[in-house]
Amino acid sequence: MRMRFLPFLLALGLSACAAPPEESVKPGINDSFLNPELDVDSYVARFEVESREIYVERKGLTAAVGLEAGMAVADIGAGTGLFEPLFAEAVGETGLVYAVDISPGMIDHLNERKQNEGWENVEIVQCSEDETGLTSRSVDRVFICDTYHHFEYPRATMRSIRSALRKGGELIIVDFERIPGVTRQWLLEHVRAGKEEVIGELQDFGFELIEEIKLPGLRENYILRLRRR
Repeated sequence: MRMRFLPFLLALGLSACAAPPEESVKPGINDSFLNPELDVDSYVARFEVESREIYVERKGLTAAVGLEAGMAVADIGAGTGLFEPLFAEAVGETGLVYAVDISPGMIDHLNERKQNEGWENVEIVQCSEDETGLTSRSVDRVFICDTYHHFEYPRATMRSIRSALRKGGELIIVDFERIPGVTRQWLLEHVRAGKEEVIGELQDFGFELIEEIKLPGLRENYILRLRRR
């Protein structure tokens, strides 16, 4: 009797064994960025400053992504647009940079910078909490810098990223070390997973680790290079 209903379910795009929706791993982690009164200038002052090692090592991090002329790269969690000029230069006029962010305030800021600074090969994309907004097989590299720990629904988000990567494409993740007794207390409370747990999750999500890239100037962050499994 049940089998008679299976074609009907499939016609509706439903599954007889549909998986339950993914639960948030850290509810509210992005509330501040979703605030319609977000003070973007305060984040520029926090993110683009010599006291932040990601800012100091931005050129080394760009080199670690391995970009070439004509490539398409997605910067997931582009924020204030720190890497966009560097990526745009690396991929050249024939390449494309997708600056992806969940925050409406950051999207407005990125669009303003694109217009004012003439980012001809940068496309601004607003993502959702579980979907990047990138089309299938659209990018050669995905760059996620200090943003993976902000993924409220990491399995769904990484599924979208995996779909967006072209054959031979690579994923570069930069995130904070989380080592009790070593890591600053604020980071221990803010970052939900350490490096080994992140690697385990990514493997579970269909990626394989190629290498951990060492950049001497990074003390609080690590760099992982992965590909679709």
